[in-house]
Amino acid sequence: MALPDHLQPFVLSVETVGPDRRGSVDVYLPEAEEPRPAIVFVHGGPVPAELRPTPRDWPVYRGYGSLAATRGVVGVTVDHRLHHPTAYPAAAEDVSEAVRIARESPQVDEDRIAVWFFSGGGLLLSDWLRGAPSWLRCLAATYPLLAPLPGWPVDPAFRPVEAVTGAVTPPIVLTRAGLERPEVAAGVEEFVRAADGTRLDVIDVPNGRHGFDMLDHTEESRNAVFQAFDTVLAHLGRGGH
Repeated sequence: MALPDHLQPFVLSVETVGPDRRGSVDVYLPEAEEPRPAIVFVHGGPVPAELRPTPRDWPVYRGYGSLAATRGVVGVTVDHRLHHPTAYPAAAEDVSEAVRIARESPQVDEDRIAVWFFSGGGLLLSDWLRGAPSWLRCLAATYPLLAPLPGWPVDPAFRPVEAVTGAVTPPIVLTRAGLERPEVAAGVEEFVRAADGTRLDVIDVPNGRHGFDMLDHTEESRNAVFQAFDTVLAHLGRGGH
């Protein structure tokens, strides 16, 4: 029987790093003696509460966490509570807690943090676009939902297009799937227009689907992941691969 989409393998061949599990947060540590920057990866949704394995154990997020560690930074994943479109406030609390855990870890340089959002987790960008702290060096979003889907009862606070308008933000690394669903692509384009004047790096994957980093095992997909990672690392001061 074919694997469901979310359990497809990560597009990159990455050395597996076992995470340090801290409640709902997994921390992937590099081999390093001094504190390193950290990337907090935020999964999409809504994800049913009863679904197993939970997102941090999906191959794609284990892949990103391991990739971070092998590239010399701390990778952090979190199982947040985005189980319904009304649950964005609870999910936002969980993401904030994951960032706090990361910054308080002795292995982390607390002044060099990136937060990277995927799919439906993209609406959680809003909190980090408003009055971003100086230690937040970069935001990233891959095939993100940047405007609520029609009919979704989402708290008005979670509207990245409005949050980015006129805001002073850290650099933003946005990866767009060329074969994105129209209702998602429309929000992304609106965000790009609203972000005019910000430090926005756009990486296009012309033949990529929503979830290309687990669904489309192509050189184009792999290059897009590397390019996004390199750009985030550059903003964190870690250089390329």
